[in-house]
Amino acid sequence: MSTETLDQQKSKSDSKQEYLETINPATGKKINSYKLMSDSEAKEAVEASHKAFLKWKNVSLEERAKHIKNIGKSFEKNKDKLVKLMTEEMGKMLPQGVQEVDLCIGICDYTAENGPKELQDEERTLPDGGKGLITYSPLGVIYGIQPWNFPTYQVMRYTIANLMTGNSILLKHAENVTGSALLIEEIIKESGLSENLFTVLRISHDQSDTIIENEHVQGVTLTGSSNAGKIIAEKAGKALKKTVLELGSNDAYLVLEDADIDTAVEWSIKGRIYNNGETCVAAKRFVVAEKVYDEFKKKFVEGMRNLKFGDPTDESNDIGPMARKDLREKLHDQVEESVTNGAEVLCGGKMPDGDGFYYPATILGNVKPGQPAYDDELFGPVASLIKAKDNEDAMRIANDSRFGLGGGIFSKDEKKAFELAKNHFDTGMVFINSFGLAQPNMPFGGVKNSGHGREHGGFGLKEFVNEKAIMRLNG
Repeated sequence: MSTETLDQQKSKSDSKQEYLETINPATGKKINSYKLMSDSEAKEAVEASHKAFLKWKNVSLEERAKHIKNIGKSFEKNKDKLVKLMTEEMGKMLPQGVQEVDLCIGICDYTAENGPKELQDEERTLPDGGKGLITYSPLGVIYGIQPWNFPTYQVMRYTIANLMTGNSILLKHAENVTGSALLIEEIIKESGLSENLFTVLRISHDQSDTIIENEHVQGVTLTGSSNAGKIIAEKAGKALKKTVLELGSNDAYLVLEDADIDTAVEWSIKGRIYNNGETCVAAKRFVVAEKVYDEFKKKFVEGMRNLKFGDPTDESNDIGPMARKDLREKLHDQVEESVTNGAEVLCGGKMPDGDGFYYPATILGNVKPGQPAYDDELFGPVASLIKAKDNEDAMRIANDSRFGLGGGIFSKDEKKAFELAKNHFDTGMVFINSFGLAQPNMPFGGVKNSGHGREHGGFGLKEFVNEKAIMRLNG
């Protein structure tokens, strides 16, 4: 998932940044500023988190589950306030903010119900007839570096699983959603969770490196770009810390020869513009079999062309602003470079005038290797339309990517679609005749340059644990 690059963060810290600033992307005006922690304050926060962990790890699974359930209730109580702030800070459409918080509440409920069962001790009989016990012990402080595009969900995705496991949580959120991070901390505290089990760090890039190196930090999880993932993985690896990385992608959605075109168009539009197109697992490349290409192209272009961008608090609009000025500029540069290298603009593609960081729904045709629209992640409401010779060629094109987070298949033969997804799609997730985000009971994560490790579905509960083997041998 694209986010602020580590280079951007470093340039800020190198210039002796003292404050974190939030900007309303719908107006371009400053919302607030927050003073950075001193090095000693950041170190003290880690120490306090470790002390909280030493107590929390001895709390029973059932008691932890009750706290998790209460966190969900606290988010329900504060939903309206949080949704409003997310929209103000990063431009999320209000109804989608509600969906995001509801998903987080669902994660709390699912984890509270299933966490104790997933983490129960397991007895095994050893080959010699002896007794074996497997137990899942928490590791300690888990440090999360999270992006702005889902200000609450990205945080709760790793926080809830690791609190259930018995770990404590540190969060370095993206600068432009600092207010949301602090509100999340307040909401969790209001739930009754013990102090210092969840802590927001207001820190710079250089300070973040020190956090990774701290002896009490036992794991690092990042959601961000592939380049950021490589940097964080290297830093964590040098400190012998395990990582979970959820990185960028350019997910391909295949429209096969037997697809229902109206269904494919409907879900393709939703999949491309959801969250203003700023979603890691969004539909980005649309690979269409030649037999149905012209029909899909006509309807897809018509649908995208009719979408309206504007104030994210106005539900008559379809797309809000991009989260930051530099992100809009990067996206437009990628569009222009693709056109220079042979792509054609089928709709949109022009930087609008006026206040705010808006960008129109855009489709690029004649997309080929060597263009950003084919090779890279376009993190905004820009779709890449690619013609395939047939179904087999469509799958080849889909897998012709260094990424592997998600993807989709449109086909009336659902059994065949599931078979293709199972045996041929090189991604962590595949959607059939639909588009979706995370589901609490299904694993979330990718392969290749889209990262490693899994969250949700019980898998995230065991990413940062010590699977301890206890044995009594016979003889």
